[in-house]
Amino acid sequence: MKTLRHYFISDDLNDLELLEEQLESAGIESPQIHVLSEDGVGVANHIHLHAVQSLFTRDVVHSAEVGALVGMAGVILVLGGAFLLDLPDEIIGWVPYVFLSIVIFGFCTWEGGLIGIQRPNYHFKKFEEALNDGKHVFIVDLDPDQEVELAQLLKHHPNLKDMGTEVGTPHFVFALLHWLYAFIDRNLYSREQLKQK
Repeated sequence: MKTLRHYFISDDLNDLELLEEQLESAGIESPQIHVLSEDGVGVANHIHLHAVQSLFTRDVVHSAEVGALVGMAGVILVLGGAFLLDLPDEIIGWVPYVFLSIVIFGFCTWEGGLIGIQRPNYHFKKFEEALNDGKHVFIVDLDPDQEVELAQLLKHHPNLKDMGTEVGTPHFVFALLHWLYAFIDRNLYSREQLKQK
């Protein structure tokens, strides 16, 4: 199941923190809610706000995917060219061509990621001007059955500016994160209990 990602802009971190608390009280989990801001200290001082991780503010993942596609084209070119030109023989076989293909694919993916480090995330590029003006972007990924809670809560936050929606993170990612956080909490809590005894 796909989620729908909502974007809102505000200049009030207190209002965003209140909205996040209300969303969490309505059953929307914290990994579904993030704030993108140039004011990292301000976001960190609001305990309930979750900042977008720095890796995801850059275009590393998207650029690495593009690099992987370029690398796949290189793999097809090398292996296809070797096959069409009948280059492999009984002595050397396919090993050098397969190895060259792996190197090309890895290099292109790696280079794409390095290029992406230098660019802002393409999802957030449209918010650069607002971020430079000191505003904050509130991002929430919702399942279709959670849309009602957001619509009701937005009535109490008139200063939020709706900046649209797009396809969000797949639901299974949030399910895995929920399981991971529960696993960590359960195991860390039990270890703390053992240390106290």
